[in-house]
Amino acid sequence: MNTARIGKLIGVSLGPGDPGLITRRAWEVMHSDAHMTYPVRSRSSDSYALGIVQRAGVNLPEDSSPLFFPMTHDPEKLGAYWMEAAQTVLSVLQTGRDVAFLVEGDASTYSTFGHLARTLGALDATIAIEVIPGVPSFHAAAARLGEPLADVDDMVAIVPAGYGIAMLERLLDDFDTLILLKVKPLLNDIIDLLERRNLLAHSCFIEKSGAPEERIVRDVASLRNEKVNYLSLLIVKNPERQRGEIARGCRKVVRVEEL
Repeated sequence: MNTARIGKLIGVSLGPGDPGLITRRAWEVMHSDAHMTYPVRSRSSDSYALGIVQRAGVNLPEDSSPLFFPMTHDPEKLGAYWMEAAQTVLSVLQTGRDVAFLVEGDASTYSTFGHLARTLGALDATIAIEVIPGVPSFHAAAARLGEPLADVDDMVAIVPAGYGIAMLERLLDDFDTLILLKVKPLLNDIIDLLERRNLLAHSCFIEKSGAPEERIVRDVASLRNEKVNYLSLLIVKNPERQRGEIARGCRKVVRVEEL
């Protein structure tokens, strides 16, 4: 009977950029004997997650491994790279050593960790997986702005901007706050939409929240035709919807009183 221990995969959320937001559990794993891995976007690029760790004053062991997750929407290419990363992790787990995957933000929210965990599970469904939660970029951004994302019974939508302008327009009719992630490819179109809906004054752009390169832009229209970083988002407040809800509520009260 083979009783050899199989290691565990641990998704270590680091928060969006400020090393002060690393949780105690993540810190504990970073100082354990787990094999450390982290995502890179190209073979020659730096890792944003690794940068957070380094700003925290942590030096990873020399045998730490970068895992390649390219910026492409080609499902065939993505599948091949996910499989390569999962096989790299599996080879370490089979030695009995845990593997920690260091990832910016929260590992369960639009994260490369989800692809890695699913692909690894397809290779071996018995592998144990732990996810350490972290501070998502939009929570950190709201804190930096000093504004709540939601209040009382507000409705909030968190969506990648890539869903398209038509979808975003419909969401503005139904939600009090929109958090638009990955705005880089559609930024000009989003600015046009916000201008048409008179929401530019109620919007704010945040890039690399909590990192030394953090940028906050309240004059969103000034970003037109500007190249922004992939790690950026827009928070859009929609006071028109709130006023509409109040008006509809008042009409309901009037009808009740008339009865």
